Amino acid sequence: MKNFILILFTTVCFSQSDVPSEYWLDDKSFEDTVIGSAFDDSESETILVEFWAEFNAKNCFADWKKIENATYYRVNIADSPKTKKQYRVRMAPTLILFKNGEKQAVFKAGLDLLLPTDLKEVQETINEINKANKF
Repeated sequence: MKNFILILFTTVCFSQSDVPSEYWLDDKSFEDTVIGSAFDDSESETILVEFWAEFNAKNCFADWKKIENATYYRVNIADSPKTKKQYRVRMAPTLILFKNGEKQAVFKAGLDLLLPTDLKEVQETINEINKANKF
């Protein structure tokens, strides 16, 4: 039984921190990637940004790979003070959905540092935003 628990714990920790470098943004790349997308001539993109903190890494949004119809990015709030301040991020994790460079929805951790949402709710919100922005 002890071996099973150890293996399960290791798998959960690994899956939560396994975000490749191309998904990480800082103050400069945030502007270019998220806000700059509003001025692109291509089809508008829905972007989900997770504001993340190393001190609370275990409570990150672990289902990021399962998101559909949106592009996921992560911002380390310690490395991005301008963006953190601009979007008034007080807790980590905080998820913000953007469409055409504009903030559409926010999901933020409570005082317990737990994100009170799940993949289903986030995906439903993405779907609603995408549907509302169709002409």
